[in-house]
Amino acid sequence: QVYLVESGGGLVQAGGSLRLTCAAPRTITSVFNSNIMGWYRQAPGKQRELVASASLRGAPNYLDSVKGRFTIARDNARKRVTLQMNSLKPEDTAVYYCNARTSSDSDGSWGQGTQVTVSS
Repeated sequence: QVYLVESGGGLVQAGGSLRLTCAAPRTITSVFNSNIMGWYRQAPGKQRELVASASLRGAPNYLDSVKGRFTIARDNARKRVTLQMNSLKPEDTAVYYCNARTSSDSDGSWGQGTQVTVSS
């Protein structure tokens, strides 16, 4: 289990930007590096969906609807992962969760979630 702490959610108008940060303060760097870090979101009445993920090596993956607007970035030295969200839309409104999992995990570890609300 990886202890994850999220920050950076809030209320923003459509077209605005937010940056989410997920830190793993109690994890040693080698363990952090072995995890695929991801951001998921869950809107009311909808299933949780993967927004973006990044492994130590390889290109990040994005949900089609956020490509070109969101950027995931790992800071392995600081054991953090950020999600820069630009050109936000009302449909991006959701609780965003950070996830850490290894390639053998079915679920991994989850952060507490942070609310992102985009007003029209």
